[in-house]
Amino acid sequence: MNTHEILKVLQEDIHTVIIATTDQKGYPYTCAIDMMLLEDESLYFLTARGKAFYDRLMKQSHIALTGLKGEDTMSSVAISLQGTIKNIGHERLDEIFEKNPYMKEIYPDEISREVLEVFQIDKCQGEYFDLSQKPIYRQSFVVNESLKKSGYYVGEGCIGCKMCYRVCPQKCIDISSKPVVILQDHCLHCGKCQEVCPKQVISRY
Repeated sequence: MNTHEILKVLQEDIHTVIIATTDQKGYPYTCAIDMMLLEDESLYFLTARGKAFYDRLMKQSHIALTGLKGEDTMSSVAISLQGTIKNIGHERLDEIFEKNPYMKEIYPDEISREVLEVFQIDKCQGEYFDLSQKPIYRQSFVVNESLKKSGYYVGEGCIGCKMCYRVCPQKCIDISSKPVVILQDHCLHCGKCQEVCPKQVISRY
C-alpha cells in the first residue's frame, strides 16, 4: 500500500481515532476524534473552541493517534502516527460538513458551527500494522518528513548460528545469507532475537 491508501483507510474505514495530547504539566490525555477529510496526504479534523482538547492543541504542535478496525485481535488492522498540526480556522469547514453529513445533527446551523475550528495534520510519520495476515504485516510511512527507521537489524559478526530464527515468533529472519536478514515487513519488534544472539550483533535502530 502507498501512503495515500493507508491514510484513506484511516480516514474512511476507521474514521474515529484516539488522539493523545499532553497538558501544561506534561500529563497525557486521550480523546476520540473523527478524521473528517483527506486531501493531498493531509488529514483534517475539527473541534470546538470551548473544549479542553482545543486548549491542549493550541499549546502544542504535536499529536499522536491510533485508529483500529477489526472484529477481534487477530482480524485487526491498526494505523498509528505521530505528527505536527496547524489550526486553519474555518478553512475547509463547509467541505467537512458536506462529506460528513452526520455533523449537521450535532451542529445544525451556521451559528452553532462558528465555534468549530479545523486542524490539519501536515507532517507525520506512522505505521500500518495488520494482524490478520500470516505472517503479520507492518509498513512504515511518512508525510512531508524523512523516514526514521525502527526495529532491529543484524550487524557484522553474525556466525549464522540461527538461534535468532529459532526464537522468532514470526520466523521473519532470512537465514539463507550471512549475516542473516530480519524481514522488517513482518517483524513484531519483540526483541527476542537480540536477547539470544551469542555474538550480540543484533541492534535496534
